[in-house]
Amino acid sequence: MSDRRSFEELKDIGAGLAAPDDIVRLYRQAFREFGVQALWDRRPSQRPTIAQALAVADRLRREGNLKTLPLAARIEAACRAAL
Repeated sequence: MSDRRSFEELKDIGAGLAAPDDIVRLYRQAFREFGVQALWDRRPSQRPTIAQALAVADRLRREGNLKTLPLAARIEAACRAAL
């Protein structure tokens, strides 16, 4: 079954929900590998929410390049699975 919820719906649902460990690892990887390039105006949260992880995935898509896209897709997929 395909998850047809929009990105904005996912962010609304994930607001305030602590991200599971697998998402936190991907979130931190995004800052470690692409922070200067795509997340330059953000600071990583110590305890990210699912909504924050989705916002990072969105930024990787918009501000990144072809190297950031696979990680953005992994973050979004993990968030969808968690919700």
